Amino acid sequence: MKNANRQNSWFRGQAGFTLIELAIVLVIIGIIIGAVLKGQDLVENGRHKRLGAEIKQWEVLIWTYFDREKRFPGDSDSDGTMGESTENPKSDFTTAAFASQPSANSLTLGSSTFYIFFGNAGTKKNAIIVCVSEDCTTTFSAPEETGYAKFFDGAIDDTVDGTAGRVLGFDTLTTADSATWRAEIASATNAVAYTSAAKAFAYFFDRKR
Repeated sequence: MKNANRQNSWFRGQAGFTLIELAIVLVIIGIIIGAVLKGQDLVENGRHKRLGAEIKQWEVLIWTYFDREKRFPGDSDSDGTMGESTENPKSDFTTAAFASQPSANSLTLGSSTFYIFFGNAGTKKNAIIVCVSEDCTTTFSAPEETGYAKFFDGAIDDTVDGTAGRVLGFDTLTTADSATWRAEIASATNAVAYTSAAKAFAYFFDRKR
């Protein structure tokens, strides 16, 4: 009987956590979850910066080519407009003997692959155009891929609306040729906000549209 009483007393002493212990456990869990979420945010932010850096590197190559050849890559007729119907930006880039020679116009970040094209949205409205498919017919996923567009827009224009400034969103392209890295947007096409309907964003690197 004494042994039974001792066992019951032992179990009562071991039963459950105190409220303070539970509170401490919850605080620790919260800290762990917060750290994980913050880590995910840092990774995503790093990817956004990586795409922005890639676009700016292409811009450097464009201006380097211009300094050498007195025309833009993909402007073989030297009329000041890149990526018109018979022009080939890829050929100009890959035969220019840059110190860092480009061989592809795509960049994979996480689960997304971005394709970078060179062209225009009207006469002398030259742009670096970024899509999420080789033919620029696929829409951006929201908020994941639209987040990249917003980040770059904010870095260039200090706004993220997609409809004003030097970085604009578009839901229609007239041409996207993966063989030549050439893309065109009709001059009458209106810019759009960065939603799941957007198919591209364009950086007008030499002047506003």
